[in-house]
Amino acid sequence: MRAEWDDAHTDYAAPARPPGPASLSETPTQWREQLEHGTPNGWLLRGNTMLKTLASGRPIHLMHTTAALDAIRASGQLYAAAGCLVGSLYCAPLSPEPAGLRPHNMGAYLLETKQNRDVLVIEISTGAAVPVKGIDYLRLGRIHLRTYEEHRDCLTGAEDARLRKAAVERVRAASGFLDTLLAAACGSSPCPDAVFVDRLAATVPLVPFLGYLYFEVLSEYLMLHSISPQTKAYAEAGEMNNRLYKQLAFAAVESMHRLFDLALFAPGHDRLVDLIGEIEPALAPGLASYVHRRLPHLFACTALDASQDAAAVSFKDADFLTLARIAPYLLGQMVFREMRTEPRYPRLFPVFEQAKALQAYAYWNREGIPTPFNGFLPKGEIGVNLAYPHGSYAVWTAEVCERGLLHPVDQLDVTFIPRLTDLRATALGKAAFPTTPEPAAH
Repeated sequence: MRAEWDDAHTDYAAPARPPGPASLSETPTQWREQLEHGTPNGWLLRGNTMLKTLASGRPIHLMHTTAALDAIRASGQLYAAAGCLVGSLYCAPLSPEPAGLRPHNMGAYLLETKQNRDVLVIEISTGAAVPVKGIDYLRLGRIHLRTYEEHRDCLTGAEDARLRKAAVERVRAASGFLDTLLAAACGSSPCPDAVFVDRLAATVPLVPFLGYLYFEVLSEYLMLHSISPQTKAYAEAGEMNNRLYKQLAFAAVESMHRLFDLALFAPGHDRLVDLIGEIEPALAPGLASYVHRRLPHLFACTALDASQDAAAVSFKDADFLTLARIAPYLLGQMVFREMRTEPRYPRLFPVFEQAKALQAYAYWNREGIPTPFNGFLPKGEIGVNLAYPHGSYAVWTAEVCERGLLHPVDQLDVTFIPRLTDLRATALGKAAFPTTPEPAAH
């Protein structure tokens, strides 16, 4: 189990990444070197302010927005949330300055777009350097699969059969393009870039995980290649420009403001070029070529077992057990998405998602990680490990001054509770299960 969680993390202090499946035309380490040394902002992959703060051993200051301040005051408890940081309290970094706490541009964006929420300042003191290891949610597929296998008895026989059948049928229906992705990852992709992007967009409804890969590839492209004045200003502060991909996401998917669901992210080539042209016109010409090169590589590394030869794998006619052997990461992602469509998912959520959160807490505690961050890119999404047994923490309400700086006001008497908040209190619960009844009183 520890090896699975280690595999799902990226260590930004390490010189190399695991090699991935055989026959890839470029290794993960070669890609990392290209991104770090061959793009305008690649130096931020290792040299950004958030990672430096974690490695410094100094107190870590974070901001969290909440719509439940009254409940937090009344209960004296803070809970975690599921999502890209598995089971942590979602935050953005703060940098102490003489005049106040300066939010990372990720936090500044949240302050602008969630003005109806209260703001908390959290200080984490560990007295030691924190490993710069972030969790890459794109690599959680094997963990999703194992968690399903360990807890599938919580499903009815009909639910289990439907879930397995749907996952396999989707992969088989998309097998032509999935095989194309593997061929491209191995250096063989004869179709034009624009055709590739259109085929990718057309396959996302069958394989929702591709929507996540698609979006993250574009986020990477934008943040590492942008040379806009805004991006340069953020880079001077040691930050990646999060506003780029936020603008892309909300422009590409009309319903994204209601639920940030990347399974719906599927712009075709022409639409994508228009979207990027509106964000930073100079980046549009090289866009499709980058997606064509980068996404197949990421798919091979986040779908296949590392023991596989990407050039020899085909998804055509694959059954559940075959997929579990050759592509456990992809199968796990498919099962995870299918389970979220079950009518009983609000009841299944604490079984499957809390199980993963507990595993994550154990891993983070062994590794000395009180503040896990999004490890696909260290862009400023960071959380609090509410089960961390060492060091100390303090929480305040905060006010924002006219300069955009945060100022702690009232210290809260709260306890970190390593438990996921009720699904009904989350964006997913409110959007997908708005009529879920309250649990019976006891």
